[in-house]
Amino acid sequence: MSTFITIFATSLLALFPIANPAGALAAYAGLTGDFAPHEVRRQGLRTGINVGIILVSFAILGSLILDVFGLSLPAIQIAGGFVVANSGLGMLSPKRQLSQEENDHARIKKDISFTPMALPLVAGPGAIGEVIGLSARYPGLEGRGALILAIVLLAVIISALLMWGTPIVDRLGPTGIGALVRVIGFLILCIGVELMIHGITTLKL
Repeated sequence: MSTFITIFATSLLALFPIANPAGALAAYAGLTGDFAPHEVRRQGLRTGINVGIILVSFAILGSLILDVFGLSLPAIQIAGGFVVANSGLGMLSPKRQLSQEENDHARIKKDISFTPMALPLVAGPGAIGEVIGLSARYPGLEGRGALILAIVLLAVIISALLMWGTPIVDRLGPTGIGALVRVIGFLILCIGVELMIHGITTLKL
């Protein structure tokens, strides 16, 4: 049981900053500014469900993906580390999460829960790469169950935050949200570097 809890906590702590709830909430508030309150909640719930489906799918198929493409865990960790570190670096400087074209398209969509919210804003390449790495690191039934439970809890947190947290954006304002995103970005950058270091040290030369 202690092993299950350890893997669960490790997975949740690894995925939470990469999912970037603060940045997702800020983007969500902007994209749903013209939505009715009930639609904001519905889209928030659907976003969490989509995040869960995407990440659980890669958690289940992670080892198969490695086998099919002939990839090693160190390779995934190093490549994933680059992606995660790049995401964190981008969050440290003012930058659009979506291009102008993507933002304009999202504003006229009736359903933003899958794209752009779930993919790529929350369950993006960094989160997917981390899930594949975790699934390969903990291949047993217990490890896979702990990882999936962590993903489900993350999806629930994301849903609740998007459903009820948009007033937080108004209170913090752009400056507050920007500062919070930068702090999370630094943590994500550190996680990316740690992934690369771990991949390099475990690489069999």
